[in-house]
Amino acid sequence: VQLQACGGGSVQAGGSLRLSCAASGRSFSTYAMGWFRQAPGKERDFVAAISWTSLSTYYADSVKGRFTISRDNDKNTLYLKMNSLKPEDTAVYYCAAEAPGPLDYSGSYHYWGQGTEVTVSS
Repeated sequence: VQLQACGGGSVQAGGSLRLSCAASGRSFSTYAMGWFRQAPGKERDFVAAISWTSLSTYYADSVKGRFTISRDNDKNTLYLKMNSLKPEDTAVYYCAAEAPGPLDYSGSYHYWGQGTEVTVSS
């Protein structure tokens, strides 16, 4: 599986962005998917995850109510809609696929995209 994330950019606080992650290769629709982010000098943190059916979604407390994860299995694409962005959301955002283990744990995921940078200014 190859993952290609895009949609990052620079926005002011309170703004919105939508990240996309296009998947190619093996069957995307059978994988749980997730978004993680890594700020400069910090560890990679869980942001959100979604089951392969889209019936279950999970969010970090810091983004709950502001971010929405979704997927379109027909288009092999994962999304992260980010509203009410804050300067502390500044990070490189990574999409990940196939997690036999806990979805909020980066070590559970087998496949990773290259990351897309999000910068939120105050």
